[in-house]
Amino acid sequence: MPLNERMDYAALRKKEMNCCQAVLVAFADQLGRSEDELLRLGSGFGSGMGTMEGTCGALVGAIMVSSLLSEKGAAMAASRAIMPRFRELCGGATICRDLKGIDTGKVLCSCENCVRNAVQAAAERNFQDVLNQKDKNAVGTRGILRGIGASK
Repeated sequence: MPLNERMDYAALRKKEMNCCQAVLVAFADQLGRSEDELLRLGSGFGSGMGTMEGTCGALVGAIMVSSLLSEKGAAMAASRAIMPRFRELCGGATICRDLKGIDTGKVLCSCENCVRNAVQAAAERNFQDVLNQKDKNAVGTRGILRGIGASK
């Protein structure tokens, strides 16, 4: 599945589940886990850890994806790469309450866009090296990432 389709799929699934779950399910084909297992894994991380006071569930989902795909000991480096990229894509915030503008009245990023951005950040972190090797003709990150999750 191309990256844009994966991002849209996650945003569509967000309508029936929390942000963390939507990101996890968008990568089910890459994670080798059932949708049911991923839904259970992400069930407690929606709405900023259930309170809107915590880290955005979509960001948590992206880091979970990266952790599940990382070799032993590499998950922290992945987290350090994903968090600033997500912050950049989402208007400068990572806390649910800030993203939704609860205190300011200014929404920085909708849940659907948080989910899309989390999928993008996870894909950039986890697949770019492999895809750079496979697709030397691609131009830019979007071109490189277009084939993520293509059928085997």
